[in-house]
Amino acid sequence: MKTFTLPGTDMVVPEVILGLMRIQEKTDEEVRELVGTALDAGITFMDHADVYGDGYHGCERRFAEAMQFSSSQREQMVIQTKAGIVKENPSFDFSYERLVGQVEGSLEALGTDYIDILLLHRPDALMEPAEVARAFDDLKASGKVRHFGVSNQTPGQMDLLRQHLNVPIVANQIQMSVTHSPAIAHGVANNMQALDQSIGRDNGTVDYCHLHDIALQAWSPFQAGFFTGVFLGNPEYAELNAVIDRLAAQYGVEPIAIATAWILRHPAKWQVVLGTTTPQRVAAAAKGSGVELTRAEWYEMFRAAGYTVP
Repeated sequence: MKTFTLPGTDMVVPEVILGLMRIQEKTDEEVRELVGTALDAGITFMDHADVYGDGYHGCERRFAEAMQFSSSQREQMVIQTKAGIVKENPSFDFSYERLVGQVEGSLEALGTDYIDILLLHRPDALMEPAEVARAFDDLKASGKVRHFGVSNQTPGQMDLLRQHLNVPIVANQIQMSVTHSPAIAHGVANNMQALDQSIGRDNGTVDYCHLHDIALQAWSPFQAGFFTGVFLGNPEYAELNAVIDRLAAQYGVEPIAIATAWILRHPAKWQVVLGTTTPQRVAAAAKGSGVELTRAEWYEMFRAAGYTVP
């Protein structure tokens, strides 16, 4: 597993992250097998959110109950969680009280004294950046959160935050897969009026993060669209799967590794967040970190996914 030092931190992190949003109904043995497989593959980065599972903190608590980590084991991994979504009245709340309160809940559920990275979960249209900055300052000063990031935020939203923050934004988690990559595809077709692909829908988030040394985390890396099902093995993406299958055979890996490698080939600092609860798929996807696609192969997959290279 390839690693890199996460910008703005002294943490060495893997290119692949284990997402734990679907473990609520898993047994202790199933959770341990899933996490153990990830750790064996070099995936020491665990991704949570307060809204994953039943009510709040369901999956965080399930993880802690099943794993029963010692303090030394805890120190060997990076635990990231998110806060800001209000489930019972679908909305967002980045208020000081909400962020601090949800972190307290996550700490209790996870059975840990600190969270390595806290992400703001999606943008909050009513965000008061100075209030977020105060929450971040207090959480860092108390030792409860070490680093901070965002998810699904635009350059303008990040700039608004950065104007007030006393800590760096170390990551932005966005949806990204070879079939759902408007944040990359727009730049390829810039100024091509006849192409819908040329329309910028995120104001250059990927380039902004690359420019400002903010790591990008790709969620739903195998989804065709917004929770519309996976593209791997999907007959609607026959051309893409033919290319992926050929490359998988060429590199001696499973197709899921090639889909992972496509994201990691981009020169910005990327991590791929796996949402699967199947240990075998975790192990197979992790091997994508060891595959470096050529430029020709990357663009071939891009075209086969339906994007235009003018």
